[in-house]
Amino acid sequence: MQEAKSKKQVTCCTAQGAARSAVLTVALLAAVWSGLLVFSIAGAQGGQVTDDQVNAVAKRLNCPVCENVPLDVCETQACSQWRDLIRQKLGAGETPQQIINYFQATYGDRVLQEPPRQGFTALVWILPIVGLLAGLAILVVVLRRMTARPAAVPVETPSVSESADEYRQRLERELEKLR
Repeated sequence: MQEAKSKKQVTCCTAQGAARSAVLTVALLAAVWSGLLVFSIAGAQGGQVTDDQVNAVAKRLNCPVCENVPLDVCETQACSQWRDLIRQKLGAGETPQQIINYFQATYGDRVLQEPPRQGFTALVWILPIVGLLAGLAILVVVLRRMTARPAAVPVETPSVSESADEYRQRLERELEKLR
């Protein structure tokens, strides 16, 4: 009887193990299949670079021919070639920052729509703020001086009769000198 019971347990455990193995195999195949599906969709979309992606990078660059004209709106042949180069680099998997770094290294800081915030060009970012703060400080000082009035000092005014008497006396003296 013990042997029969033991055979049932072995058969039961073997069936449970086989069922678990089958479930794990199906789950693993489903995970691999869904992963392949996701990567194939991403790969198909990654091969095509949209105009929006190109323009997002081009907005951060200036035209090499025209001064201070963004690359995304300029119609020159050079800009068209640069946009094609951006499209190729995005298609090759480069990030927008890598592409901008390439153009900056090749053509210098003048191709950047926004100057770098380091070195001498840092003044472009700092001076407007400093000027604004200085202007506000001057405005505060001027307004305080305008609103601060000195305490009124009472002034003694001579009475009308006194000043009239003095005036008459002085007038008479001068008239006598003339006579």
